[in-house]
Amino acid sequence: MKTVREVMTEQPAAVTLLDNVYEVAVKMRDYDTGFIPVIDSEQGNRLIGVITDRDLVLRGYAQKHPGSTAVETVMSKQVVSVLQSATVDEAAELMASRQIRRLPVTRNGQLIGVVSLGDLAAKDLFADEAGEALSEISQHRLH
Repeated sequence: MKTVREVMTEQPAAVTLLDNVYEVAVKMRDYDTGFIPVIDSEQGNRLIGVITDRDLVLRGYAQKHPGSTAVETVMSKQVVSVLQSATVDEAAELMASRQIRRLPVTRNGQLIGVVSLGDLAAKDLFADEAGEALSEISQHRLH
């Protein structure tokens, strides 16, 4: 069975607490993503949070925070991540149960990649599980 490490995106775009929301938005644009992990660069690449495009809108712009606002103001600190050694099936189940589309991948607490439902489906590894997870996430958001 394939592991998350085999299908993840390596070296994802990331930000630190020294960045601001404008810099996050620029990285999202430049990397064509709506998901940016937040790392503590003083402790290697220790994963400490994530920011989604939705976080930028709801916690940033909708609350009238300027672009110079600190990353910490808008980031989600309750991070769900997966170990590099997890199977793709375990990752798909975690995504479905937590209603999320992307998971940071860690090794010893350090960010090493990101796996998404698209990664699982695009590799034709677990298309059924990825499709089921996406269906559950989409249904949850519609209600």
